[in-house]
Amino acid sequence: MRALVTGSSPGIGGETCVKLARDALARGERAAIAACEVRETDELAALAERLSGMGAEVVTPTGDLMDPETPAQLVEAAVAAFGGLDAVVSNAGITAPGFAADLAFQDWERVMRVNVTAGFLLAQAAYPHLKESRGAFVGIGSISGRNAHPGMGAYAPSKAAIIMLCRTLAQEWAPDGIRCNAVSPGMIRTPLTHAAYADNAIAQARTDLVPMGRVGEPIDIANAIAWLVGPDNTYVTGKDICVDGGFDDSIMAHIPGRPTREI
Repeated sequence: MRALVTGSSPGIGGETCVKLARDALARGERAAIAACEVRETDELAALAERLSGMGAEVVTPTGDLMDPETPAQLVEAAVAAFGGLDAVVSNAGITAPGFAADLAFQDWERVMRVNVTAGFLLAQAAYPHLKESRGAFVGIGSISGRNAHPGMGAYAPSKAAIIMLCRTLAQEWAPDGIRCNAVSPGMIRTPLTHAAYADNAIAQARTDLVPMGRVGEPIDIANAIAWLVGPDNTYVTGKDICVDGGFDDSIMAHIPGRPTREI
């Protein structure tokens, strides 16, 4: 498994890298992982060390995804190191909360460039390598891309766009044997959401909304990503896999006066 993962900081990206390395090890293979971030950090170095300790070959290309040249540079670095690519995970994303009437154009553009345009350019640069390996591309969406999310600025539109990008690529690239899917996380505990879950009242209120009775963890998302790009997925393409403990489909359960089940 030769994989490139953007946004490989602690959280979904880092956990995905570890999951891919672990799965390869279980198959008796040596994973080759390009763990990409905007810059070198202690966390990225620690991830690389952990992956190496699992027997993986690791490179850590860096670059700002606001720069349209960066996605191709990341792909080039991975291919130079590994000789090709079997999987690409466009995970990097940012937010800039704000209401539409007041949202600065710069905030809109920044979110769209990182969350959508970078994913498109990454897919475009990786295409010939994924065609050669008959590999897989996964873009990280969100339940915010499936539902209106007031006050989140360009975030919800950007996630809706990456989901549709993956569906479009799936149709265009299916004849080449490339599987393209999106994974849409629900409420997940990550370093970026730590502040919200540090408030016990908010954490409990969110937990109460999830039919499965818990907020998700990065490994829940990594498991879905790893399956989609792994050898066991031979026929699923063009799908948005919502990993949210049932939350996205639960709106009707919140209507007062609905029937109840007697236990």
